[in-house]
Amino acid sequence: MSNKHKIGWIGLGRMGEPMSKRILKNGVDVSVWNRTKEKAAPLVEAGAKLVDNKYDLAGCDMVFTMVSTTADLKEVLFGADGLLSKGAKPQMVVDCSSISQEGSAEVRAELERRGVAYLCSPVSGNGKVAKAGKLTVVASGPRASYEIAKPYLAMLGRGETWVGEGELARVWKIAHNTMFGVIIQSLCEITVLAEKAGIPRHVFLESINNSVLGSMYTKYKTPTLTNLTFDKVTFTPKLLLKDMDLGMSAARTHGVMMPAAAATRESVANLVGRGYDNVDFAILLVELAKSAGLELTPDNVEMSDGLES
Repeated sequence: MSNKHKIGWIGLGRMGEPMSKRILKNGVDVSVWNRTKEKAAPLVEAGAKLVDNKYDLAGCDMVFTMVSTTADLKEVLFGADGLLSKGAKPQMVVDCSSISQEGSAEVRAELERRGVAYLCSPVSGNGKVAKAGKLTVVASGPRASYEIAKPYLAMLGRGETWVGEGELARVWKIAHNTMFGVIIQSLCEITVLAEKAGIPRHVFLESINNSVLGSMYTKYKTPTLTNLTFDKVTFTPKLLLKDMDLGMSAARTHGVMMPAAAATRESVANLVGRGYDNVDFAILLVELAKSAGLELTPDNVEMSDGLES
């Protein structure tokens, strides 16, 4: 793999820290900035350079960003002390954040106006998946830019895919997370059915994992559903509802019927309305069980989630 470029990284949260560390471990020259400097300590210990200001990364060939919102991305790039605030500029910005298609297009227009190439490259997975190097990585933008960034994107996960020009990677992420919701809804429904009929929850889930219906995702969620460890948060109901709403909005825009997604959206909205906040979205299992007159208890079975790094 190529490691000839100097890489800058902005954003060392739950996802950014393990993602940037994977690039660093491949022998790449990595400089990082984070609002809270203490969060950069593990990367500095691993060999990364910590800069004081975002604009100090403008001398890098390629700068990755992993932030929370469109507003955050615009601020770190174009704000008063942003990456481009002093005139210097990298060759390319690769944004891995989950932001809107419209916001991404605005960022692209401004970067291209300033002569900076732009790839949007959202990822599928959470912090633990990122640490294990099993993210799914997609990208959209100029194909030539993708080919330059591809070796570094490959360091982040199990594979990387160019899905087309412009903001199509944002559409991919919306579609992906909509399916994400539909699958957890279906998995929880059938698990409640099986348990109420008399099949132990862990037995049923293990058998599903070993069937043609099993996947990395069902295996990953099985320990949480079995032992009811919803305090180990990977994704909250509120975040999932946001993504389901984006999915339904995209469906309206493109004239696509999505009845399964629509039903799931209402189920997730029910979780949010009932006040489920800082818990894993898989707590949907509990609400579906209650509606069936079933009171769940943890199985307390030790099992792997399949993400050993």
